[in-house]
Amino acid sequence: MIDEKDEAANAGPAPANDAGEFPDEGAAASPAERLVAVEAELAETKDRLLRALAETENVRRRFQRERDDAQKYAIGGFAKDLLSAVDNLRRALDAVPESEVGDPRTKGLLDGVAATERELLAAFERHGLKRIDPKGQRFDHNFHQAIFEAERPGAPPGTVIEVLQPGYVLHDRLLRPAMVGVAKGGGEPSERA
Repeated sequence: MIDEKDEAANAGPAPANDAGEFPDEGAAASPAERLVAVEAELAETKDRLLRALAETENVRRRFQRERDDAQKYAIGGFAKDLLSAVDNLRRALDAVPESEVGDPRTKGLLDGVAATERELLAAFERHGLKRIDPKGQRFDHNFHQAIFEAERPGAPPGTVIEVLQPGYVLHDRLLRPAMVGVAKGGGEPSERA
């Protein structure tokens, strides 16, 4: 005996609906609809291309800026290491008492040390390293490091009155702040009022 289920299975597929499961599935799109779809896809592709080009240009500019900075500031570590040598040359010049400058051998030695200091500072200048010697200028925390504050008659408060160690700037970046003494504000509060 043949079951009804077997008959349905042997009968083959069910007759297809002319429109298919989805109404638009079997129907061909009209040329106007296809044109609209292609134009939308073209606009999306063009937008993605423009975004990719803009991103590529931004990456190129960033890389160029980073390369320029690396080239400009590459000598920073080397220059920082040489600063103590320049400081020592200055200390050597300042350490000789005036009474000994008259001796021809001492004078020759001092002239040599001074010439070495000048040459080294000139080389620094050629490569964008500038000395900061702010005596008499207003204290600027961006370039100066205050070591002490002292009363100094005649000096306005906040003025650099003594430079203990000069600072240095490489192009526009601070390499080492100048170590300075700063004039203290006026006397007692009753005097200021």
